Amino acid sequence: MARPSSSAPVGRFRSPTARLGEAVVFELMWRHPADEPVILPDSASADFRPFELVRRRVYPTRTTAGSSLDRVAYWIRTFAPDSIQTLVLGGRHLTPRGDTVLVPGTGAALRVRFVTPAPDPTRPPTLTPVLRAETVPPRVNWPWWAAGAGALMLAGLAAWLIWGRRARARYRAYRRRKNHQYFLAQYTRHIERFELSRSVSNLERAITLWKNYLTTLENQPINSLTTKELLTIYQHDEAVADALRLGDRAIYGNQLSDDIARETRALAALRTFANARYEAVGEAS
Repeated sequence: MARPSSSAPVGRFRSPTARLGEAVVFELMWRHPADEPVILPDSASADFRPFELVRRRVYPTRTTAGSSLDRVAYWIRTFAPDSIQTLVLGGRHLTPRGDTVLVPGTGAALRVRFVTPAPDPTRPPTLTPVLRAETVPPRVNWPWWAAGAGALMLAGLAAWLIWGRRARARYRAYRRRKNHQYFLAQYTRHIERFELSRSVSNLERAITLWKNYLTTLENQPINSLTTKELLTIYQHDEAVADALRLGDRAIYGNQLSDDIARETRALAALRTFANARYEAVGEAS
């Protein structure tokens, strides 16, 4: 078995090949100092493309002589038509100041086998007709074709100048609106689950979804920034700062407030901020 790196997560496929659509196991291992807490990705915080995640299994941390080994197995499958497909997953470790630092991982490649269905022995074979080509003298009205091609090019250029930019702007606005509606629905569901369960994992999923949405909306790597870096970008917005610090204390310090309404108000403040950023980006474009 491959040995993990001492400074970064290492990924590998248990099998070097798989059939299209078949689930295969991808293992991510990270050896690190025992006094440095690390976080390996889950379905909400990682991009598995071109694969899709079926399920995962988290193994207990093993610690020997001051060195810890964290390991997660992901069952994934792919329907992409490429014969060689790679997957790279990273992780995060928590600094003494309470910030998280993204650590890129080492990926692995998988060979995808495409199975051709066997012919049905009960059906008669398909007969291929034999066609004989005959030479036909070319008769092309070149002036007519040249005039037609020129007219089409001019018409296409005029249409692009008149409607092309406007159509692309409308399409971008449509995609942005659909993404925002999907984010609001998923985010509200995470808030409801947190209120019912008081689970730190549901709180973490909500904040991760919020960061991933802003990453797409702003076209900036928001989901890879620390809380301090994110607040610098958003000019230390007071509501966002309070909400993220409360979330960091709950996620990395496992300290939920006695009053669940504090975390609920923090998540609501992040949703309000996302709505404001959506409106601002729409006005700017």
